[in-house]
Amino acid sequence: MSSALEIKNVTHKFGKFRALNNVSVSINVGDFTVLLGLNGAGKTTLYSLITRLYNNNTGSIKIHNFNVREDSSNALKRIGVVFQQPTLDLDLSVEENLYYHASLHGISTADAKLRINEEIGRINLIEKLKNKVRSLSGGQRRRVEIARSLLHKPKLLLLDEPTVGLDIGSRQMILKHVKLLCKKGELAVLWATHLIDEIDKGEKVIVIDKGQILESGDVTKIIKKTRQKTIRDAFNKLVGIKI
Repeated sequence: MSSALEIKNVTHKFGKFRALNNVSVSINVGDFTVLLGLNGAGKTTLYSLITRLYNNNTGSIKIHNFNVREDSSNALKRIGVVFQQPTLDLDLSVEENLYYHASLHGISTADAKLRINEEIGRINLIEKLKNKVRSLSGGQRRRVEIARSLLHKPKLLLLDEPTVGLDIGSRQMILKHVKLLCKKGELAVLWATHLIDEIDKGEKVIVIDKGQILESGDVTKIIKKTRQKTIRDAFNKLVGIKI
């Protein structure tokens, strides 16, 4: 199976603080993979390295075999990103935000119109296209950000704590939508979260804590290896949470 994301031996420091320590991650095409860690575990730092917001001075990061440091243009055009902090322009309409993103990726106006209607249709927000973003709910804004991230047809989708602060209904809708994208096409997803209830049986999980990968594999494997009854118990044992 081909690799969508291959990270090998990446370490990153802020001054003397080691935010990531010899991290290696592999995600295959079609995978929905959860990067599970507490706040401050290193999830956002890792995303910043993958997206070239930070430069990786150690190890290698490849997206569909393109090295992000040596061939960043080919690597980065294959990813879509939903950052932890919202990045939509609140004073523009949903449609204007999406057309702007499309233009940044060199998509013609005609193609952009087709893709916008397709992606907004998938998330059932066609009637909101002309509305300013500030009029939308938090869940609707997140769905628009996901639609925007898919306009240029990426092969890898990165989501950093995409459901934080949303109600249960919005969280479930976004999760279902993203997981379905993995099943339908050749999209791979890395979903960073600290919310254990967003993980289903059979999914791949990467547990990160204090900048280190503690364990990775499907839910059943991690539960069995840690000799626990649930993924929550397994996570608590790995990161040293005592209840």
